[in-house]
Formats: sequence, structure tokens, C-alpha cells
Amino acid sequence: MAESEASLSDLFKQAKSDQNDLDNLDPRSDDFKALLASCLSTLQQCSQLVDRLALFSSNEDIDDVSTSDIRYLGIDYLLAELTMRSYSPTDRKVQLDEASQMFERVVTRLDEYSLLRAASKKLLEAYKDGPRTFRIVPETAGMEAKRNTKIRRFQEEKELKARLQLLREQSQSLNVDDEVLRNLYLAELNLYVYQAFQALDMISQERQILALVPQQPDPDRPMHPANDNRDRRNGMHNGQLYSDRLDSPELLNAARPHRGILDASGRPLQPFTITSQRTDLRKGVFRPGHSLPTMSIDEYLEEERKRGGIIEGGGPQSEQRPEVDEDNVAAQDAATMKAREWDEFVEANPKGAGNTINRG
Repeated sequence: MAESEASLSDLFKQAKSDQNDLDNLDPRSDDFKALLASCLSTLQQCSQLVDRLALFSSNEDIDDVSTSDIRYLGIDYLLAELTMRSYSPTDRKVQLDEASQMFERVVTRLDEYSLLRAASKKLLEAYKDGPRTFRIVPETAGMEAKRNTKIRRFQEEKELKARLQLLREQSQSLNVDDEVLRNLYLAELNLYVYQAFQALDMISQERQILALVPQQPDPDRPMHPANDNRDRRNGMHNGQLYSDRLDSPELLNAARPHRGILDASGRPLQPFTITSQRTDLRKGVFRPGHSLPTMSIDEYLEEERKRGGIIEGGGPQSEQRPEVDEDNVAAQDAATMKAREWDEFVEANPKGAGNTINRG
């Protein structure tokens, strides 16, 4: 048992060291991929040893767990995080499912040890109600609520990281106290909980994006059965002419019981169109899609004039008013009175007064 615990401690330290080294490598490099695979393998061995040693139980409290074993509660989180980083386009959905299960497992176990805060408990309940549609902030929430939640969680993450950094500095001393290490491991778990829900939110969003991506055909899967000896270049299939086109002459002719247009009595056997010469069809190929004008504007106005659609002359508005003689006082007074009467009429009947149906 002591040898297994020593081996578990060494493997866990090696995995943590490799995980820190991953941050200094290019994710596209072969070194990153090799170290990532090695780190995943090491953490999986740690997980198997934890299960074999039965270090944790749902019937015990966190005070019953030794300080050196508390850090192993985050193995599932580390595995899930590395699974998310090992991106594979073909197996991405499987990776998301595995990572979400490990994130849920670590958060549920920490909840059994009463290590979750009230806000995290609510998020866990929301996730279990709809794991594939989980959101830290519901999509139905308003913009202000989303903004306030983001600011609050950002401040919480900042405080968790600051406390974790302080405890790490205190743990570097030679005579480190057991309580300092215990607080350090618990602070790491608190940060894991925060980041686990962030990851579950991102997984839900990525699943929705992947659901919109069309399925790609398997390049290794043949398009036709092995016993289908089709010759694409020669258009042959089992010694006969073959074509993939649904409108090929062979298929169209096979679907028609009669090749003629009319039967013996003169009745049409299939729809047909009567066309003019071939040159007319050729001209129609290159014409624009819209209808072209058949006459000019002047020709159109001339036609309208012939049909009486244009009024020319006549009417009171077209008549020229006679000029009033300045020397004729009576004519001047009559014109003035007429203008005054018109002004009084306009004032008594404002514009639109008769519009009783469609008032604007």
C-alpha cells in the first residue's frame, strides 16, 4: 500500500510538471502532441491507482481526507482539461462527451464533500437539468444580467488566483505547515470548480456549432459496393452503357413506353412545345433575363396621345387671365374684391377640411 501511494505521488507530480511544460510549447508542434499524450497517460494511471486504493468515499467528510490525498480530487479535472486540448476534428464530439463527463464527475464529488459554494451548487443543478444546453447565464437573460454575471465571475476568478498564488509562495518555505498545504490544495479545487463550469458552458456552445456542420463523407469508404464494376472513364457498367445522370437519355427513354409524340389516332402521348426555327432558339439563349422595351418613350407618348390619354389645353387652369387695366378703377376694385373673397374662402376652408374619410 505504501509503495502504491509513493508511486501515485510520483506520477501525479510528473503529470503536473508535464502539464506546466505544455504551456511553453506550440500546440501545433510534434513535441506538444507527444508530451500531451504522455501527460494524459500518466493522469490515467493516477486515476486507476486512486480507484484501486479507494482513497475517497461519499460517506466521509473532507476533514477525514488526509492533506496529501486532497490534491487527487482534481485528477478528473486535469484529465478533462487535457482532453479538451487534444483537438481531433474527426473525434471532437467524442472528446466533448468524455470531457463533460469528467468535469461533471469532479464537481459532483466535490459537492459530496461540501466543497461547493451556493452559486456553484445552483450551476450544478442547472447542468444536470440540461447538460447539452447548459449556460452559466441563461440565453433568455437580459444584456445587463449577462454583463453583471461576467463581471462578478471575473472578480471571483481574480480573487481565487490571487489567493492560490499567495498560498503557493507560502508553501515554498522549508518548514511549510500542514495547514498551509491543505489550504493550498483546497484553493486549487475551488479554482477547478470555477473553471469546470466555464468549460461546460463552452462545450455546450461548441456542440451547437458542430451540430450545424454538415457530415463529411468517409474518405476510406467506397462510393459503390465492391462487386459494382463500373468503369467511370468509359461509362460502362457490367458491359452496358452507364451514366450517373438522372436525366440521361437511357433513363428517359426507358421510362417512356412510346417514343413518338402522337399515337395512331393523333392524341399526344407526352407534353411537347411547338417552336419556330432553330435560329430563333439560338437567339433566345443569349437574351437578357428581363423583358426588353418594345418602343421608345416618344413612341409611347405618341400612342397615348392617339388614344386620348394626354390632355392638351382646355380647362380653367390653362386659360390665361386677362390683365386688368391700371387706369380702370372699377376693374381694379373688382379684382381686389375677388382676391379678398378668395382669401376669406381659403381661411374658412383650410386645406384638407373636406377630407373626412382618410385624414392624414
